Order: sequence, then C-alpha cells, then structure tokens
Amino acid sequence: MVCVRELHRAGKRLPFGIEVVGFAEEEGQRYKATFLGSGALTGHFNAAWLDQKDADGISMRDAMRHAGLPATVKAIGALERDPAKYAGFIEVHIEQGPVLNALGLPLGVVTSINGGVRYLGEVMGMASHAGTTPMGTRRDAATAVAQLALILEERAAKVPNLVGTMGILTVPNGSTNVVPGRCQFTLDIRATTNEVRDECADDVLNALKIICEKRGLSYRIEETMRAAAAPSEPAWQARWERAVESLGLPVFRMPSGAGHDAMKLHEVMPQAMLFVRGENAGISHNPPESSTNDDMQLAVDAFTHVLNELAFAA
Repeated sequence: MVCVRELHRAGKRLPFGIEVVGFAEEEGQRYKATFLGSGALTGHFNAAWLDQKDADGISMRDAMRHAGLPATVKAIGALERDPAKYAGFIEVHIEQGPVLNALGLPLGVVTSINGGVRYLGEVMGMASHAGTTPMGTRRDAATAVAQLALILEERAAKVPNLVGTMGILTVPNGSTNVVPGRCQFTLDIRATTNEVRDECADDVLNALKIICEKRGLSYRIEETMRAAAAPSEPAWQARWERAVESLGLPVFRMPSGAGHDAMKLHEVMPQAMLFVRGENAGISHNPPESSTNDDMQLAVDAFTHVLNELAFAA
C-alpha cells in the first residue's frame, strides 16, 4: 500500500497493473476452514463452509452477513481471478519467528512455505470419582491425550524443519475430584515437505490408536486442514534477492514455518515472499509481536525495487 501510494504521489505509472488485496481469515480459528479470502480468489472456496457453525452456534453465513459481506455462493464465486492475467503474487510479512532477530538481519528471503496438516480429536473414557477409583482401573481420557502430546513432541524433534503442536487440550466440564471422561485436543504438524509432514502425522495417529487400545478408551479424529508445501518460484525469489542486495544487506534465505495466503495463491500462479524481522525475539501470536519502522521501510524499499525491475523488464 505504501509503494502504491508513493507511485501515485510521484505521478508514476507502471506498464502493468498492481492489485493490492487484504485477505480474510487465513488461520481457520473460528470455523473449520482456512484461507477463506485467498481461497475465494483462487476458486477454492467450499460452499459447504457457509453452513459451518462456531462455538456459539453462529453460522459462517450469518457471521459474514453481520459483517456486511455478501454471503452467497454466486457473490463469492465472482471473486475468482483468472491466473492468466497475473504475472505473480508477492507478499511481505513479519517473520513470526526468532531467526532474523537472532542474526541481527532486518530482511529474509523465503525459499518455501512449510506444508501443514491439522486435526481435531477427542478421547473418550469414563468419568469417575477421583478418590474411589483405583489407579489401575481408571479410563482417564486426559492422561491419554497428555501421553500423545509427549509422543508428538518427541517425534517432531527428531527431524529438522519438522514441528508438531498440541495447541488445545481441554477436559469438558472438568472437575478437580473427577477422573476425566473426555478430553478434546488439536494437532498441528508442519514440515518443509509434504512427505516429512505426512510421515509424522501417520506415526502420531498410530500412537493415538495404540494408546487408546491399551487404556480401554475410544477416540475420534478429524482432519480439519491440509495445505501443501509451497516452494517460492525461482525467478520471483531471485527478484527479492536482488532487491535485498540493492539495499546493501546480506541475502539470507530461509523457509517459512508459518502458513501464509501466498501458499494458496501458489496453487494457481508464481509466488515469493519477503520476511521482516520481528522484535522481542521474534515472538508471534502474542501481544508483544512487533516490528520497527526502520525495518518496515527497508521492506518498502525492497518492494519498490521489485516493481521497478519488473517495469524495466517490461
């Protein structure tokens, strides 16, 4: 947006159009659906998502209408873009991690976005009295899920650039003096390749099966998201590298552990990303997440360089 503003202020026209877009709901937190905005642009919005309900029973359709958005299949379908009309998609994003901060570098060139898969699960046992139920006869759902969390941690730690997270672990209607009869949980597994991600997921799901069999428990597990790894298109990545070099900065190449809308656009057109250093050891998804004006200015300058290079080539 700043680059486009400065082009306008300077009265400068480029030999191609620029579309600036802000995407809604990449994360998939409120509903079991991800990349809602970018998925609409690529033609991958699932109409069935509109009938999903959140924890308060509000459907996605009603939530969109409440926000003043057209919540019809026709209106959403009209957002689909023709990839043939686009040279590519580029995105600047805060790193959301500690690497650039630790190295003292303001910018990083993304080589690939990790592929990810998410699951929503529940283990069912038997709620019983905490004081009268012997340890050997308990059907504790929470300890089973806790055991799975440790297995996930250990399995992911064995392979570089593989991460596994159990971000939610909940005992519905839990009580201090009751052995948990139910435990709900999530799994989030990411890696630089789909194969490494899927091997980890297979091992963890098999571990869940074995744990429940040994403990006399039942379970259900649902895959809620799957996104393929998205390598940066080489020519577009090289443009970011030349832009960083033009600023007198070292070119540091790195994968993205976080998911981004660029990985959705990757399905239909070339894409490449530039990372900006985060403050506070690069912490993210946490209120102290931030970047500096100076680092953001460098990102703007790099973006401008890419636009000017494309204009010269045209």
